[in-house]
Amino acid sequence: MNKYVIFTDSSCDLSKADLEKRGVVSLPLSLTLDGARVDDLSPDEVYCLMRSGHIIKTSAVNPASFASAFEEWLKKGYDILYLGLSSALSATFNSACIARNVLKKKYQKRSIITVDTFCASGGVALLIDLVIDKKNDGATVYEAADYADSIKGKISHWFTVDDLIYLKSGGRIRPSEAFFGNMLGIKPILHVNDSGMLALDGKVRGRKTAIITLADKVGQECDNKSKIYISHADCERDARMLAEMIKEKYGYPTRIITDIGSVIGAHSGPGTLAVFYIGERR
Repeated sequence: MNKYVIFTDSSCDLSKADLEKRGVVSLPLSLTLDGARVDDLSPDEVYCLMRSGHIIKTSAVNPASFASAFEEWLKKGYDILYLGLSSALSATFNSACIARNVLKKKYQKRSIITVDTFCASGGVALLIDLVIDKKNDGATVYEAADYADSIKGKISHWFTVDDLIYLKSGGRIRPSEAFFGNMLGIKPILHVNDSGMLALDGKVRGRKTAIITLADKVGQECDNKSKIYISHADCERDARMLAEMIKEKYGYPTRIITDIGSVIGAHSGPGTLAVFYIGERR
């Protein structure tokens, strides 16, 4: 059986230490601060800058970066399995496919498989961990890729944001909706749909009600054997409150609580809170 390595990108919101522990290689999406390229910003720095009114944007990993990183492992005799950000949210997946097509001609005995996860943030992290479990059980790169394709449509993503201004900046809602929504304490309940796109499910009044709604989604839909992941953008207290609600109301323990990284956080803003699990559907 050929050896293979799992690749992802920085949208997965796993820390460098978490990635190293899992043996996963991650490529970073690019960031700009007020129009100028920056090499790296921690989540704390991103949220502090956003609260101060600075504009942070992201751009996809380019094909050359994927090709260089893939080839390093192909030369060592490894096959490649890439699990990254939804193609509906970024051109990153397309870049990985371009690199795959170029390298296949040169490394015809190697396998390079790219899976469009239709996931983001902790959804990608959860999928990676599920695939790693299969890999550790002896799954080949093809079996691992088939499993990823079969389970990705059941990875539920539910989240809320604390300030509608960031959704307005990204063109998700109208300026008037952001203004009046913030004034009235309206909190949207959003998810990632079957096409890997952000979708509005509903609106509630107040932050605590939004957190309760996320907990109830888990109780209503979660497979009782599922790992539950929670991600937050500089609101750890709320993340732990959500984890306690889920455990107290439904008996489900949370597997990990992670920071929402710079890439996802640049779009959703500080105060974003999300939960991920396996359900019957997205």
